[in-house]
Amino acid sequence: MAKYGKRTTAAREAFAGKSEVTIEEAVSLIKASAKAKFDESIDIAVVLGVDPRHADQMVRGVIALPNGTGKTMRVAVFARDAKADEAKAAGADIVGAEDLMEIVQGGTIDFDRCIATPDMMPVVGRLGKVLGPRNLMPNPKVGTVTMDVKAAVEAAKGGEVQFKVEKAGVVHAGIGKASFDEAKLVENIKAFVAAVQKAKPEGAKGTYMKKIAVSSTMGPGVTLNVEAALAS
Repeated sequence: MAKYGKRTTAAREAFAGKSEVTIEEAVSLIKASAKAKFDESIDIAVVLGVDPRHADQMVRGVIALPNGTGKTMRVAVFARDAKADEAKAAGADIVGAEDLMEIVQGGTIDFDRCIATPDMMPVVGRLGKVLGPRNLMPNPKVGTVTMDVKAAVEAAKGGEVQFKVEKAGVVHAGIGKASFDEAKLVENIKAFVAAVQKAKPEGAKGTYMKKIAVSSTMGPGVTLNVEAALAS
């Protein structure tokens, strides 16, 4: 039988019997249990009734959370000349072309979001096997292949969240920090759930959103009442 520390044991006891709760109740529970010495992230996991192996059941999207994520995003931009200068001026952390491709191919991926101008995609395309599994491959559907690199960089820095369903049919995302007040976390969760619902693909059959769970970095998770979350 697994042994837990006092803090974990207390959190598990507080969560005992709590499931199918409202967003507000979940946030209250999680904030009360987030007692680590660092500012824990608050994460959401949504289990979907889709099989992403089928193209018409792929779920992908982007949402600018109303209160940001609390995370400092490092942004890389593949661009040349004037667009490279534009990216730097907008606050991009890493900007380059073939030189940046070689760095990434060498195994150094020191960024959380990757943006590219359309003309750079033949170069970026060589990194598909490296960036794809990390959900870092630029994609026009979520605004990361664009000529407006300034807006893309500012959106990433401002708390925009990209999401993509994994093989098991689950969407994960960070939606804030334990230091956020409850109202801001509630707003962020509602916005994220609405975005995933809006991204429902045509090929989805039966129940689309099966389960929603929220947790902090070091704490146990709590499940939400899906109907209540969708109606909020």
